[in-house]
Amino acid sequence: MNIQLTSVLEAGIAIRTLRKRARIRIDDFASTAGVSKQFMTDLENGKSTVQMGKVLQLLQQLGVKVALELQPTDASAFQLEMKKVKARRAANSKVGPDA
Repeated sequence: MNIQLTSVLEAGIAIRTLRKRARIRIDDFASTAGVSKQFMTDLENGKSTVQMGKVLQLLQQLGVKVALELQPTDASAFQLEMKKVKARRAANSKVGPDA
């Protein structure tokens, strides 16, 4: 089933639901995921200032796939931008600190 996430609260509730169904305590999951118990509490309560990267990491650890549904022209533009960023990062990683 696809559920559209439109807020941190919805993501937090999804994570809480999956965590509880797996019978994992919040502090145990936080420890395993490498985040603080406070972060987990903030996320599960919908605090809007939680870090997006950590939210995505937690969803992945719970086996949840996150996707963007883009119009075809927007998807093409997205792919082009990703190629540019990856090429730029690859070039920057080849240039060492001594360069």
